[in-house]
Amino acid sequence: MKIAIVSDEYYPVGQFVADWLREHGHEVLLFGALQSKQEASWVNATRDAAMAVAEGRADEGIFFCWTGTGATIVANRFPAIRAALCVDAETVRAARLWNHANVLVLSNRLTTQDLAKEMLQAWFEDYDADRGACYIKELAHIK
Repeated sequence: MKIAIVSDEYYPVGQFVADWLREHGHEVLLFGALQSKQEASWVNATRDAAMAVAEGRADEGIFFCWTGTGATIVANRFPAIRAALCVDAETVRAARLWNHANVLVLSNRLTTQDLAKEMLQAWFEDYDADRGACYIKELAHIK
């Protein structure tokens, strides 16, 4: 699976997540500070990664910013994106199951490497894309 990963600032947890994804057989597309190792605009960096997911160049995304809120707001401006800001593994499971999330958003400030590992395991465990699809159909009717 191709995963777009972005952060506006370079934090070790972002690199940890990229390495974990590669070790588990995923192709990683880096954006923002994870690509350049230099601070980037959270708006522009997140936009670029979100476009990769929305346009199908990446299957899913894992987005970081200081709180995670800004990246979530930017990502959810794209119709094909369902970004969920998560702070623990149970929230990740619920976001996948009930919200059919395709972008996991994490806080650079709060996410440790151990916590990131737990959340990544939850993100990828036994995910049934069809199970949450019914909710997406309901969302399409909301204007």
